[in-house]
Amino acid sequence: MTTAIPVNGQIIGMAHYATRAVLERLLATTGTTFHQSVALTATADKGGTIERRQLVERMTGAVKLDVSVVEQTLSELTSAGLLEEQPGDRPLPALTAAGEALERDHRTGVARATAALYADLPAEDLATAGRVLTEVTARANAVLATG
Repeated sequence: MTTAIPVNGQIIGMAHYATRAVLERLLATTGTTFHQSVALTATADKGGTIERRQLVERMTGAVKLDVSVVEQTLSELTSAGLLEEQPGDRPLPALTAAGEALERDHRTGVARATAALYADLPAEDLATAGRVLTEVTARANAVLATG
C-alpha cells in the first residue's frame, strides 16, 4: 500500500528546484542562463519574432522577474548574437540563426529530460497534477496582483 504524501508548497518547491537543476545542467553545456533560455523559448514560441512588450510581460509574469533583469537578459542575448531587433514602429526582437539553433538544441535536450522524468507516471496522475498546479498558480498570481 502506498502512503499518500500531502501536497504543499514544500513538495511543489522541491519538485521545481530538482527539475530546474536538471535544466540548469543542460543549459550550462551551452553557457546559457535560465533567464536567457526563457527569452529564447518565448520568442521561438511566437514563431521566432515577438513584440518586446509581450516578451517582457511573459518573463515578468510567468517567471516573476523584475523588468531590469529582463532588459539585462535581452541585452545579453543581443550582444551574443542570439537575438536581434527587427526594424519597425515597435521594438521587435527576433531569433538569429544562431539563436534559433541554440533554442532548438535546448528544446531537444529538455524533451529528453522530460521524457526520462515523467516516463512511467500514469497519464491520469499527470493530468490531475497539471490541473491542481494550474489552479494553485492562478490563485498565487491573484494574491500577488492585490499588492
